Amino acid sequence: MTLGERIHRLRLEREESLQDVADAVGVSKAHIWQIEKGRADNPAMALVKALADHFRVTVSSLVGEDVDAEPADSDLARMFRQVKELDPGDRYVLDQMLQAFRQKKKALG
Repeated sequence: MTLGERIHRLRLEREESLQDVADAVGVSKAHIWQIEKGRADNPAMALVKALADHFRVTVSSLVGEDVDAEPADSDLARMFRQVKELDPGDRYVLDQMLQAFRQKKKALG
């Protein structure tokens, strides 16, 4: 299955229009249509990442490298990509929150 076919399948599964996806990732409806039809060569990596985030899948599964990825793994990969964009202070706060959740889980058994 090609990138375009995966995007088309995900879009239909979510019952979204071409315009819905285009608006979500900041490109034209025509560009999404071209990708789905295989008429757009090498979409920008930033767009592929945005599409993966929008559909809540990993970039690997979207481009066909890991079609068996579990949804939880997809969510973690998406969150990790987004955390990398944060400044160090915000990363620290997020890490402290994560550690607090882990401690709570540990205390509850």
